[in-house]
Amino acid sequence: MAEKIRVLLIDDDEDDFIITREIINDIPGRNYLLDWTSSFNEALSLIRQQQHDVYLVDYRLGAHDGLELITQAIEEGSTAPFILLTGQSDRETDEKAMRIGALDYLVKGTINPFELERSIRYSIEHAKSLAEIQKLNTELEQRVELRTQELAEAIRKLEHTNRSLYEAEQEVRKALKKEKELHELKSRFVTIASHEFRTPLSTVLSSVSLISKYTTTEDDEKRQKHVDRIKSAVNNLTNILNDFLSISRIEEGKIYNVPATFNLQNLATEVTDELQGFLKKGQKIHYSHAGDSSTVHLDKQLIKNIMINLLSNASKYSGEGKAIHFNTEITGSTTSIVIRDEGIGIPEADQAHLFTPFFRAQNVTNIQGTGLGLNIVKKYVDIMNGSLQYESKLDEGTTFSVSIPENAQS
Repeated sequence: MAEKIRVLLIDDDEDDFIITREIINDIPGRNYLLDWTSSFNEALSLIRQQQHDVYLVDYRLGAHDGLELITQAIEEGSTAPFILLTGQSDRETDEKAMRIGALDYLVKGTINPFELERSIRYSIEHAKSLAEIQKLNTELEQRVELRTQELAEAIRKLEHTNRSLYEAEQEVRKALKKEKELHELKSRFVTIASHEFRTPLSTVLSSVSLISKYTTTEDDEKRQKHVDRIKSAVNNLTNILNDFLSISRIEEGKIYNVPATFNLQNLATEVTDELQGFLKKGQKIHYSHAGDSSTVHLDKQLIKNIMINLLSNASKYSGEGKAIHFNTEITGSTTSIVIRDEGIGIPEADQAHLFTPFFRAQNVTNIQGTGLGLNIVKKYVDIMNGSLQYESKLDEGTTFSVSIPENAQS
């Protein structure tokens, strides 16, 4: 017989407890044990005891709310999944719940045994996946620490050897430094991945659950809204994976500068057309080209990647209806790309760290991203022996200017 799944309902209304108990009793197999508390503080105490597999949390909890409870529990180290219950469907509450760590969102009064069983099962499996990521991160840290100790011991032994081994000692020191950098990079990767993957995955899970409720023709608009949310979430995941793949290939030295002759104006127009469908409502890219010629001899793929990254950032960090200005120019043997937005700008205190991997400015914490985009652009520009400049004013916008010499070789 399968082990019972222990569920804790946190709700200050006893009638809701009775209704939830009846729904759970109607789940085929009845493989659940339901406990109930109506107290915010008692709920936190029970969560700390880690005796339950999943928590059903009502949005309204007297002087507190469910979001506050979930936030505090996760900050205290709880890893079991939380499912938020609310009295009405509210996309803003849904998305806020997912951002703080809830794994699903259900509307009271519409829950049936099938939906509740599926939500509990999906949430538990998702929580197990996140726990496995953390476990792998811990194991990685232990292995790197062991390797670091071994290398440190090797250095100590080399210090007692003949002076002729000096070059070998320097190589070991370089290897130790590289190992530490690799450890820090991988540690930050796991942290960013577990956080950035959770938001779009939770959005997909939530929308899939909600779509099942819309079964009539009149619900087509609601269904389409959640289909669009799923598409957006999948697109976010694709961008995240592309960022990680790009930085990995760059770090491994697998990105090369391979110049070819092509029409810069045609490429920029093509990129502009590709991105129009991904812009926010009312946004538009205004493209122009200057110079007597439009033909260049550069690495076409690197140029395209730079354009896409900078234009995507301009859209991401600008509001609806804002213009994005995109200009290319060929002057003598130099190709220039300038992208200016009317967005939120970059705080002056953060500008010194702008191209650091995984760094995100303090005013973009609520906007999804890995903090790798500008680092990747900078590395692409460096590969082509170019330069990257920027100007930014808070709440006014940012301008990035790329200059690349003709026939530049890496």
